Amino acid sequence: MTYFSGAVAAVPTANKDKYLEHIAASWPLFKSYGALRMVETWGVDVPKGKVTDFYGAVDAKPDETVVFSWIEWPDKATADASWQKMEDDPAMKDMPEMPFDGRRMIFGGFAPIYEAGQHDAAGYYQGFLLAVPEQNKEAYAEMAHEGWEMFKKGGATGMIEGWGEDVPRGEATDFYRATKAHDGEVPVFSWSIWPDRATCDAAAKAMEAEMGDMDMSKMPFDGMRMMWAGFDPLFDSAFDA
Repeated sequence: MTYFSGAVAAVPTANKDKYLEHIAASWPLFKSYGALRMVETWGVDVPKGKVTDFYGAVDAKPDETVVFSWIEWPDKATADASWQKMEDDPAMKDMPEMPFDGRRMIFGGFAPIYEAGQHDAAGYYQGFLLAVPEQNKEAYAEMAHEGWEMFKKGGATGMIEGWGEDVPRGEATDFYRATKAHDGEVPVFSWSIWPDRATCDAAAKAMEAEMGDMDMSKMPFDGMRMMWAGFDPLFDSAFDA
């Protein structure tokens, strides 16, 4: 079963080219460990939130940009084994220095609980982070399908919802603190795929109007703690490697 290693980090905006060099050098290693694809995206429409947002998730500074990324694996076992291989791989010593503060990066392993559409090259992505009560997993997947129908109508070409299966606690930041997760809640890492930002923005306005009278209390999670943002593709191993 497909499995994803998802991550969010804050990169000094001035280091964008250095970050791209770093991930381009990283991909051959991940591929050698069995990874199927690596996608990196660069935040271009990252709103400030009242309760949570992507800036707070990684303690981003004013001169930093939020990046949203994932590695696709054939299964969890392959992903788990890769991290051990990485620790022992002498090639890691030749990797370019990380051009960002890795202590503030949040990461985890996620299994897809809902997938729809195509996952080919995208012109634009919307990324989402939230926390869902564990007992609401099925209800959330059902809601994701309803959301996909609205996204598709607005021009989205694909969507993936990832359910946290191996999400570590961090010393400085982690997915639990990012989403202000309560006991018994599971981090969810998801994204929708769009042909371009204009299509996404127009769909968002239409959906906002359509959802104006929706009873938010019936959602299977606390929507006030959900965060979302828009990202441009930066690197996609399926097309750039």
